[in-house]
Amino acid sequence: MRAGPQIPDEIEDYRDARWRREATQQVDNAYAAERFIEEVGFAACMTDVRRPGPSLYVAVCGRRDAVMSRNVQKDPEASLTWVLKDELIKRGKVYYAKLAKGKAMFLAPRMIPYFHALWGMRRAEEKRQLSKAAQAILRVLRREWEMATIDLRQDSGVKDRAKFNRAMDELQAAMIVIPSEVCYLPKFTYIWTLGVGRFPDALRKRVSRDTGVREIARCFLDGAGMTLPGELARVTGLSRPEAGLGNRALVAEGYATMRVPGVYQLTGPSVSS
Repeated sequence: MRAGPQIPDEIEDYRDARWRREATQQVDNAYAAERFIEEVGFAACMTDVRRPGPSLYVAVCGRRDAVMSRNVQKDPEASLTWVLKDELIKRGKVYYAKLAKGKAMFLAPRMIPYFHALWGMRRAEEKRQLSKAAQAILRVLRREWEMATIDLRQDSGVKDRAKFNRAMDELQAAMIVIPSEVCYLPKFTYIWTLGVGRFPDALRKRVSRDTGVREIARCFLDGAGMTLPGELARVTGLSRPEAGLGNRALVAEGYATMRVPGVYQLTGPSVSS
């Protein structure tokens, strides 16, 4: 079997610096985590070296080869990442939700319009695209604005846990509902709210789908230096054909070069230096 394209050492070094995969740039507090997310534009929460793209967990570890322990509760770096995630949700300065394909991601506010252009749902589409359970939950949240999981299940009538969780995943993926706080006493629960309450300007900004795809591709390439076949799609949840369109749009404007089909590199001296 022929080996696929490999990431050159200089690109790995570039990613180390941009994605905080260096011990000198470790993330260890909420302020540093917010700054990291703003710099990279979007990042996964708890992924490790086995998945491409920027990750808060890897930035907390500060090393390229970070692998999460199977026993997450005894992994101090995973525990810190989880604590930081909860703090970031409460502070509300970056967007956090389960987005496309159930990926838990952080978005810098500047990237919200582009993700919303691809996966957001307009109010006129809700009755046609959302399940009955999701619509019931949304009616309650629009009336109460903010509610804990247990109260939301009760008031919406969606009392089956699995059905409720699927509906909440729908609402998060459509960029309608986000968690606003995490509580652990008397027992663990999320507090849920409408995303537009925290990020009204970003979620109301109209952006075309083509622009959204191009700017997400640009954001990833800025941090990655180079993208291999399928990498952008795997990180963001885009389809591979659409990810390719985004990368080719960057080539057309001179922002990137196509080294071989499917491999795109950021133009300029900063990547190779």
